[in-house]
Order: sequence, then C-alpha cells, then structure tokens
Amino acid sequence: MPAAKTLRAQIRKGDRNRSTRSFTRSRVKAANEVIAEGVANDESPKTLVGAISALDKAVTKGVLHRNTAARKKSRLTRQFARLSK
Repeated sequence: MPAAKTLRAQIRKGDRNRSTRSFTRSRVKAANEVIAEGVANDESPKTLVGAISALDKAVTKGVLHRNTAARKKSRLTRQFARLSK
C-alpha cells in the first residue's frame, strides 16, 4: 500500500479511536467521581452501567484490549459494591 494512502487511513482510524477513547474516559471518570463522593443515590447505578457500557463498546471497536476493559470493569464494580454497603 502506498505510504500516502496508509497515512490517510491512520489519520482516519486515529480520529475514530480518539473519539471512542475520550467518550470512554469521560464515562469512567464520572463513575469514579460518584464512588469518590461516597454516597449512593438514584443516579449512581446508571453511571456505573454507562461506564461499563462504554468500556464494552471500546473493546468492540478495538480501542481497548478485552482484558484491560475487564480489569477496569471489575475494579469499578468492586468499588461501587463497597459504596453501597
């Protein structure tokens, strides 16, 4: 494949990956903020589910490795479970 065409493809894929990565990080950050508050409310489970969903979508799109996403989901749910008690 010519170098110019490869470069164009890398730029396209990079933009797509950046968007997905940013979306995922935002959702995970929101879940971490809820956990850091230390108080569970009605919105807390929705925030956690949103973060897990975003991680799964990132894996599907090839942005994150499945084991990395599984580790992050596990840690989030464990911290959330401690919060609920």
